[in-house]
Amino acid sequence: MLPNFENTAIAFELKTDSQLERAYFLFKMIANEPLVRIGTAVTNFAIKAHLPVEGLIRATVFDHFCGGVNEEDCLPIIDKMYEKGVSSILDYSAEGKEVDNQFDFAMEKTLEVLDFVKEKDAIPFAVFKPTGFGRFKLFEKVSAGIALNDKETAEWGRLVNRFDRVCKKAHDLDVSLLIDAEESWMQDAADDLVLEMMRKYNKEKAIVFNTFQMYRWDRLDYIQKLRDIAASEQFCIGAKVVRGAYMEKENDRAKEKEYPTPICASKKETDENFDTAINYMMENLDRFVLFAGTHNEQSCLKLISKMQEKGIKPSDNNVWFGQLFGMSDHITYNLAALGYNAVKYVPYGPVRDVMPYLIRRAEENTSVAGQTSRELALLQKERKRRKLED
Repeated sequence: MLPNFENTAIAFELKTDSQLERAYFLFKMIANEPLVRIGTAVTNFAIKAHLPVEGLIRATVFDHFCGGVNEEDCLPIIDKMYEKGVSSILDYSAEGKEVDNQFDFAMEKTLEVLDFVKEKDAIPFAVFKPTGFGRFKLFEKVSAGIALNDKETAEWGRLVNRFDRVCKKAHDLDVSLLIDAEESWMQDAADDLVLEMMRKYNKEKAIVFNTFQMYRWDRLDYIQKLRDIAASEQFCIGAKVVRGAYMEKENDRAKEKEYPTPICASKKETDENFDTAINYMMENLDRFVLFAGTHNEQSCLKLISKMQEKGIKPSDNNVWFGQLFGMSDHITYNLAALGYNAVKYVPYGPVRDVMPYLIRRAEENTSVAGQTSRELALLQKERKRRKLED
């Protein structure tokens, strides 16, 4: 049985009438690109000028896209979602500063979250971002194969140690750990580091997960090579598969530096690349545990059809579906209602520190064709069902 993504009663069951109206208002705002630009500029100014805007932000965009300001604050929504069969991933989304004590803070925060996750069945994964644990420029230099000086070598050693401490703890606690992907020109160093962690901690099962951005045309080759390495060295691959989040930045840099863009030539090619990667992993589930991070209904339906074709139960722990909190509830909740492993990424952190994340979310929504109009249409359908229309 395939999920019915049009079922808004299931999709928005947890939203009160006022929360539904707030979501409708927010997506109407996001649909207006000039308004997003103005709102972004005003919000940035207000925060930098320390104007008292946190209450307003908290009551609107923050509470829609974030779980809370700290782990405890997120628990009511996590528990509520879990009652509907939807698990959560706590994602500390405060943007880090590029100094060692901040990297140590991010590591300690991830170690704390691992303890927190261990106690909660509702939270099956922890997550961190490579540049949360070390400087972007350092990853960039290592990726480019440029020799590090003594100071940088020591700094890289500390970065590797942060990765290792967190991955070891995840292994010891038996908690799965997702590691995000970032820009292509720093990703090689991150990939190599995650591969080392997989070699070390994925011998019995997939604990450490790398993230593959399939808008990059070279990722499928990398995934296939990784599978061969894992088969010969006998370890498992945790694979989070997404389309990607830095397209404009990638294309702009390629143009500026005059090299071929690493991004697929079209949306259609990206979609095909994504679906091909998913198919490849489904044919190699002896090596892969798959986390499909997607807001694309067709990709979800294709993956479900593949599961059915191979006789894989919805609740099989080798296949997970993930969406962002505050978006695509029609996918997440309708998947969960049929027993699929559906997860929400729940960003959290102090309001002021999470604003860069929220601004990026709003800007992405304006640039992804069809995303906002789809959200609006479904919210409108549910308003009509509840007789909340103007």
